[in-house]
Amino acid sequence: MRLILLGPPGAGKGTQAQRLVQNHGIVQLSTGDMLRAAVKAGTPIGLRAKDIMARGELVPDEVVVAIVSDRIDQPDARNGFILDGFPRTVPQAVALDRMLKEKGIKLDAVIELKVDAGILHQRIATRVAEAKARGEPLRADDDPDVLKRRVEAYREQTAPLVDYYRLEGTLKSVDGMASILEVASAIDRVLGGAPVGRPSSKAAARRPAEKKTANRRSAEKAASPKATGSRAAKSKATKAAKGARKSPAKAVEGAARAARAGKKGAAKRSRRGGKSSRSARR
Repeated sequence: MRLILLGPPGAGKGTQAQRLVQNHGIVQLSTGDMLRAAVKAGTPIGLRAKDIMARGELVPDEVVVAIVSDRIDQPDARNGFILDGFPRTVPQAVALDRMLKEKGIKLDAVIELKVDAGILHQRIATRVAEAKARGEPLRADDDPDVLKRRVEAYREQTAPLVDYYRLEGTLKSVDGMASILEVASAIDRVLGGAPVGRPSSKAAARRPAEKKTANRRSAEKAASPKATGSRAAKSKATKAAKGARKSPAKAVEGAARAARAGKKGAAKRSRRGGKSSRSARR
């Protein structure tokens, strides 16, 4: 399973990523962690990133993509991964798609945690108050001013990814304002495919054909000479049987008319036979 989680700071991406890692045996790949690991390991791309960061410059997209590429080639990422903090922009997403395509890998889903900005600030304020009450140190992004800048940066740089992945057909949106358990359940549903009890697409595709075949067989059976019982009806039966192959619904109706015609013919013969018997007795 290969996923991307989208959502502004405080949307709960980290919480849901940890749960997915535990439940699916995949790894969470953070851009910052991957950069530090590459620098520490002294890989060629890590050394290049180290020189760039030492000059106080931003690491270019191609370097970040190369680091991501090296990381997902490692054994622990074979079962799948969740990308955290990458891609941040549409150009990065395009570069990521190109790299994954070269490896023959496809993303299973891009999950967007939709949140309301106003309520998001309230959520952070509550988290800060609870942390203070427990005597825990505050996170750097729990500062209201820092959060505001990060949310604005997300809106300008990362939010366009929602439309990008929607056009790619991989986007799945989930209400991120629900409780943690409700969000988790919603993510499981979008990853699990069709709800229980709903037929698969293949089964649904077979049903019209099966119904058509059943209608044709019913039409042919109803239109058989044995069922109709007269020469005229036999002719109609033959036409109905041929028509069944082209239009089952019309064939069923035609067969019914043929059957009624056969019954009427039988009734007439019966009446004529009764009259002949009476004449013979006279």
